[in-house]
Amino acid sequence: MMLVLLVLYVIFRNQIIPQTRHALEEKANAVARTVALMPMVAEGLSQGRSREIQAYTSQITGSNDILFVVVIDMDSIRFSHPDPSLIGKPFAGGGQEAALRGEESVSEGEGMLGKSVRSFVPVYNEKGKQVGAVVVGVSLERVHRLVRRNDWTIIAILLSGALLGAGGAIVLARKIKNMMLGFEPTDITRLLEERSAMLQSVREGIIAVDHEARITMINVEAERLLGTAGITGGVMSRHIGEYWPELHLEQVLATGEAKRDQLLELNGITVLSSSVPIRVDGEIAGAIATFRDKTELAVLAERLSGISVYADALRAGAHEFMNKLHVIMGMVHMGLYDDLRQYISGTVSNYQQEIGQITSRIKDPVMAGFLLGKLSRAREAGIQLLLAEDSYLPESADTGDMHELITIVGNLLDNAMDALEEQCIREIELAFDYDEDCKQLICSVWDSGPGIPEALRERVFTQGFSTKGEHRGIGLYLVKTSVEKLHGRIRLRDDGRPGTAFDVEVPYAVKDEETV
Repeated sequence: MMLVLLVLYVIFRNQIIPQTRHALEEKANAVARTVALMPMVAEGLSQGRSREIQAYTSQITGSNDILFVVVIDMDSIRFSHPDPSLIGKPFAGGGQEAALRGEESVSEGEGMLGKSVRSFVPVYNEKGKQVGAVVVGVSLERVHRLVRRNDWTIIAILLSGALLGAGGAIVLARKIKNMMLGFEPTDITRLLEERSAMLQSVREGIIAVDHEARITMINVEAERLLGTAGITGGVMSRHIGEYWPELHLEQVLATGEAKRDQLLELNGITVLSSSVPIRVDGEIAGAIATFRDKTELAVLAERLSGISVYADALRAGAHEFMNKLHVIMGMVHMGLYDDLRQYISGTVSNYQQEIGQITSRIKDPVMAGFLLGKLSRAREAGIQLLLAEDSYLPESADTGDMHELITIVGNLLDNAMDALEEQCIREIELAFDYDEDCKQLICSVWDSGPGIPEALRERVFTQGFSTKGEHRGIGLYLVKTSVEKLHGRIRLRDDGRPGTAFDVEVPYAVKDEETV
């Protein structure tokens, strides 16, 4: 700051001296031209009368704060002077030659009154003939005095600026340090490096935007996912609506409400995204979105769902088996061995018959095992789950399609079981119809529950919508997502019966056909 002020002082001082001198020269020129244009001055010079000229110039000298006003004729004889005794004598100091030739001029000189800056202006009579000249002088001492005065003014202003600047710098430094929570620059550098390393190491894609929805940060994983989707190029400072409009971060900034676990399509890639606003002192300063490829999550979910289904089936089977063991134990204690033999034979026969019915109609082993687990769970819940007699499901040629189909059937059955919790008649019908000519599979699920009101039918597939409370409304949304992924369609069927019926139609490739 002191260096800047010193440079400013040199610049100002180099400018103020010539400007002050030039201002005084202009003042002398103006006074000289005014006097030269007065008719009485030209008449006095023509007629050799100096009294009127002396009186007039004395008045001009006093009112304009100048050193002298001297009027001379063409022979350089004074007609006026601050010292009346010098009137009639030749002009001293020289420099009047140009003026007597009809030219205006400015020069420095030293005369009876000391050193001065003098302005020379020719005087013409009414006929245009030059009859003399006017000399107006400004003391050089006055010029130096004004320069010194301006010099001290400049120094005072710059010192005041230095004090104010230093005070402002101290206040600003304290303010900035408070904003930085007392951290030193080295601490901030270390924290930023740690933050960058952390953000770049996570397996989720991360995008941050400011309050204007412009991208301020993106990590390596986000760039990789977006690059896989074909979105490339510079992203920093770009508007998120132009870069990835489906993310809807503008809505998060506008409403201040977080959006969690949203399924989004990104040029053929399905990602699971969560967006939250960033608040600073209660104000929304930006938003951050994290997302991950749903395919990776689906692989994990498939493993977990397989374990879950297996565990569900084992738990239901164990519960049912314990009930049968209690019956067997009671018959043994009572000695009813013939009845016990018939009971065991009937139980084994029913179990084998149930397995036979499933495996004879459902040729895909994954779906067959899944349905056996659902049958056990339905019996445990007191629900009658029936597989239509004319159902037929050949083995799938694509394990990925079968995973999506299990997601569809599983969520429809779970929703149906939830709908029957408070019902007296608790029945569910499941049917598979494979059209060999069209290579289409139709899956139907009906339950004897209360049904879905007409006003809500358009909203049941919306993520988060549920009439059962918070943190629900995912099942039918996942069903719709899987149906769309298989390029199929789903509809609510109204067949006149009470309850709810869903029909799902999807393309279905059979394993034997692909083998051929």
